[in-house]
Amino acid sequence: MTAIGPRVTIAYCTQCQWLLRAGWMAQELLNTFGTDLGEVALVPGTGGIFHIAVDGRAVWDRKADGGFPDIVTLKQRVRDIVDPARDLGHADRK
Repeated sequence: MTAIGPRVTIAYCTQCQWLLRAGWMAQELLNTFGTDLGEVALVPGTGGIFHIAVDGRAVWDRKADGGFPDIVTLKQRVRDIVDPARDLGHADRK
């Protein structure tokens, strides 16, 4: 089966034990975007990596962006690439 839709990758550091954080963020993205995403892949790495991309386009990088995204910010950044017209409900309200 071939995935239809954008591919989200979450590269995380196994040495830092960030699998649970990466898995939780993947779950949140899947709950929010459902079948509008083709795939959410967890990519193990080392060296303090925590990098999220949509179809190879960087959405978040721990070193460049300073830490980890809050889930609202992550959903907004993914939405801006996947479906800019999508309303995220409470996440878009101040």
